[in-house]
Amino acid sequence: MDLRDLFKNIEEYVGKVVKVNGWIRNHRDQKTFGFIDFSDGTDFEHLQIVYDNTLENFEEIESLLVGSAIEAEGTIVASTGSQAYEMHATKIKLLGACPEDYPIQPKRHTREFLREQAYLRPRTNLFQAVFRVRSIAAFAIHKYFQDRGYVYFHAPLITASDCEGAGEMFQVTTLPIDKLKGEVDYSKDFFGKMTNLTVSGQLEAETFALAFKKTYTFGPTFRAENSNTKTHASEFWMIEPEIAFCDLEGDMDIMEDMLKYIVKYVLEHAPKEIEFFDRFVEKGLKEKLERLVNSKFTRIDHTDAITILKKADVKWEFSPEYGEDIAKEHEKYITEYFNGPVFIKNWPKDIKAFYMKQNPDGKTVAAVDLEVPGAGELMGGSQREEDYDKLVSRMKELNMDSTGMDWYLNLRKYGGCIHSGFGMGFERLLIYLTGVDNIRDVIPYPRTPKNCEF
Repeated sequence: MDLRDLFKNIEEYVGKVVKVNGWIRNHRDQKTFGFIDFSDGTDFEHLQIVYDNTLENFEEIESLLVGSAIEAEGTIVASTGSQAYEMHATKIKLLGACPEDYPIQPKRHTREFLREQAYLRPRTNLFQAVFRVRSIAAFAIHKYFQDRGYVYFHAPLITASDCEGAGEMFQVTTLPIDKLKGEVDYSKDFFGKMTNLTVSGQLEAETFALAFKKTYTFGPTFRAENSNTKTHASEFWMIEPEIAFCDLEGDMDIMEDMLKYIVKYVLEHAPKEIEFFDRFVEKGLKEKLERLVNSKFTRIDHTDAITILKKADVKWEFSPEYGEDIAKEHEKYITEYFNGPVFIKNWPKDIKAFYMKQNPDGKTVAAVDLEVPGAGELMGGSQREEDYDKLVSRMKELNMDSTGMDWYLNLRKYGGCIHSGFGMGFERLLIYLTGVDNIRDVIPYPRTPKNCEF
């Protein structure tokens, strides 16, 4: 049976014989008996297996090494040790041996070392917890949207459009390397034009929102950004809902409701993992998450946020200015100032994307960033520009090449309406949920500059 099922109702199994399959996480053998720390990956908690020399293959069991796969059968009993229950084994069978040079020995390993052993690190307590929370949070995201009638949209990974307009995209081509020098004739390429890996599924998702009213994407996105910070990766997952007949205020309502739902769901369904993170990764993590669930999210304009920052008695590394972006230090101050999460809305037009709704003042757009205590920006969204002429004019202002964008512009012609959406980086959410502060440690196989192993 699975440990998950055993621990769920373990009192019912006391005095009963059960059989489990899994791996040795630690092994302490004595002259006449031994203890095996056993895990099968289905539960964060381990089972202690006690055996003695009455077993016919006692000497063979004594020699079993950490990492070995075994089958164990025995009686569940109350324990006199630190754990509440343990198994007294009547049979232990080796299913897969593991050598002495197995890298994941029962000792403390640095995260840097474990990144080099990424294919084995899920066998450690830290990464068992991280990737189980990743799984639970992913399910919570789908459940939130599915229960509310959203259609799950699979955005294309190969695209000819650049949603963000930054140009930091990975090119997709079948042309030989020597054909990619100088002036390239993409008419001879596989798709007949330049194509790239997507940086966002938003633009395509808008087409579904204007058919299904409510849609969301949840999938991988790619940025060819040569950055080696703790929060950047070249491949990461994004959650991007799009909602028709929804303005910026409604967009913020959904952002707040969704985040609270996910955090609450993880607290309820991963209590052992959260307790582990709280003890060994980030002190006060559980309290931080519970406080967010019960918080009132403040909403202020960008200009008001800058005014607060300018009046603050703080020596800034980066001086806050009207019309400009805000830095990490500013995000931290704003959340502390309001003692909770803060929506900063109505951003300067010149620093935001072309598709955002232009406000009547001609200087700002109906965009919003959500800042949360301890993490800074967690989500970003906007009301999308539904006016065809304004959108075309804005693209011209930015000298954007509208070739191939007729389909996106036509959404404004063919029954267009007010609509909004937002995006949240899944790994950024996981950093917040776990306290593990490096994006390389919350994604199974990180893709960063000069790193594409496994």
